[in-house]
Amino acid sequence: MSSIHIFRDRAHAGRKLAEVIFSNFCHEKLTTNSQFNPIVYALPRGGLPVAVPVARRLGCPLSVVVAKKITLPSNPELALGAITADGCIVWSKQKPRSLRVQSALIQKAQQKALYQLEKLSVGKPEISSLDKLAILVDDGIATGMTMIAAVKSIQLQKPNAVWICVPVAPPELLPDLRECCDRLIVLKTPRPFLSVSRFYTEFTQVETEVALTCLQQQTEWL
Repeated sequence: MSSIHIFRDRAHAGRKLAEVIFSNFCHEKLTTNSQFNPIVYALPRGGLPVAVPVARRLGCPLSVVVAKKITLPSNPELALGAITADGCIVWSKQKPRSLRVQSALIQKAQQKALYQLEKLSVGKPEISSLDKLAILVDDGIATGMTMIAAVKSIQLQKPNAVWICVPVAPPELLPDLRECCDRLIVLKTPRPFLSVSRFYTEFTQVETEVALTCLQQQTEWL
């Protein structure tokens, strides 16, 4: 599988994304005369190094919303759906018909989400997006299900608006993504897409320690 390196690494993608988000943010404030107070939410762990430059550019808090794919043990790469730590669920067209199977898969995926949230809780600020601008950031979107589940979770807090902001996503997903948020910002929509990783020169796994450092450094910086 060939690669098309658009971004050096997640930090590089985050800096490019931050400038576009900041431009949109300033334009929104000028044209609507609204006093938006932004909060950046990363989808961990890969979204955190991308989200740090965004939160720095906006001078706002950085938090996380954890969503995990719902998959079959026999095919962990195929996303049947996604669920957040607080139980917001999105299903694909491949949703299992059996309620028993659904329940088992949901429980397993939510346990993973809760476990990751617990690991990051020491660095996650206690903030609410009530009446705020919630900006959801990831390193890219492949199926859109974890992002859409994350949006549903944030919407429960009743923010003023929700933006989805990512460096790269498949063009065919844009209509569904636009439908579930107030603004969609995607820097690149290459075709064929295949995977997020092929658009980065460096795309190593983000360890929990690195994710925690991202959260803690932004909290200390404010």
